[in-house]
Amino acid sequence: MGIKMYQVDAFTTKLFGGNPAAVCPLEKWLDDQTMQNIALENNLSETAFFVKDGDHYHIRWFTPTHEVSLCGHATLGSAFVLFNFIDKDADSISFQSLSGELIVDRDGNLLTLDFPSARPEACSADKVLLGAFPVEPLEVMYAKETFLLLFEKEEQIREMKPDIRALADADALGIVITAKGDEVDFVSRFFAPKLGIDEDPVTGFAHTILTPYWAKKLKKKKLHALQVSKRGGELFVEDRGERVKISGRAVLYSIGEMMI
Repeated sequence: MGIKMYQVDAFTTKLFGGNPAAVCPLEKWLDDQTMQNIALENNLSETAFFVKDGDHYHIRWFTPTHEVSLCGHATLGSAFVLFNFIDKDADSISFQSLSGELIVDRDGNLLTLDFPSARPEACSADKVLLGAFPVEPLEVMYAKETFLLLFEKEEQIREMKPDIRALADADALGIVITAKGDEVDFVSRFFAPKLGIDEDPVTGFAHTILTPYWAKKLKKKKLHALQVSKRGGELFVEDRGERVKISGRAVLYSIGEMMI
């Protein structure tokens, strides 16, 4: 059976930037193990699968090793595929997911995710976590099984070389490091070795935590962010209380067919 698969670079305006996601539209669900095997074979941060159900879509995301409850860049990639190849007249798409309803709107080539947010809270320092970084953070926060570490300046974030194996032993699924930006509001990087992702190029999920954190810190609702991984990504975010809006662009890399 042939199943079409798209690969989309999300949160970027150019090929080979942003975060690549595999997107698989399905007529009906494959079994979980097959979807996990496809994600492992793709070896991208996430592979998204969706099935149409009435006027909305059910969406699921898999890393090479685990199914996850929320993924921003692969949702952006899925919406890009729907808007451009499947539901071309739509300007808004509703996804049902393990994290509830997710809305994606489009304004030209700018796509905006409407996701649930989480406000991180101060926590005690995890010695294993802190030992993975050459510099001690100014603050340690926690939300959604993710540590948020604040550092003094953007240059530290860009040059940071954490011990990835040590991060895998920290008591969290993800670790985001962040600092105030030199030319944008804030910068970040995201690591999730427990999920099979040493470093994620651009992470919509992380910005559901970063947005309310920086909105409070900078006393502004709308912010401009960069994820300063090697590939890099640009995001425009807005704190809306219980929800967060995350906007970005995407570029198609390839269309193929899986022989499953």
